[in-house]
Amino acid sequence: MTSRFTELTVDCHDPERLAAFWCDVLDFKVIDRSEGKVEIGSWVPTVEDVRARQMSPTLLFIQVPEGKTVKNRLHLDVSPIDGSTEDEVTRLLNLGATKTDVGQGADRNWVVMADPEGNEFCVLRTLAPQN
Repeated sequence: MTSRFTELTVDCHDPERLAAFWCDVLDFKVIDRSEGKVEIGSWVPTVEDVRARQMSPTLLFIQVPEGKTVKNRLHLDVSPIDGSTEDEVTRLLNLGATKTDVGQGADRNWVVMADPEGNEFCVLRTLAPQN
């Protein structure tokens, strides 16, 4: 008996806005939406695909009335694939992210950021081919 990691759910005030931000960050598409919920992913999961092998989870944004009050205990890490970490940070700032301090210190090789609703995430080293 086993389970699959199929979705990561994010509570938020504005699922449409947050889904649009993360679609731009990850090059995902909206795969499902209903009242107060938007699901995005790099693929459209089917039961057969999920049962056959572990696939990338989708992100599900669900509207909740309460706001974020403390640092997330779970966060996403993203790695640029076709540019430098610095270039990616600039791109994400232009999409509406902000840099944030969660006590990481200045001598780190990653950058801690927050999405438009304040959820922290990290931009790690670039995976772009090196010339």
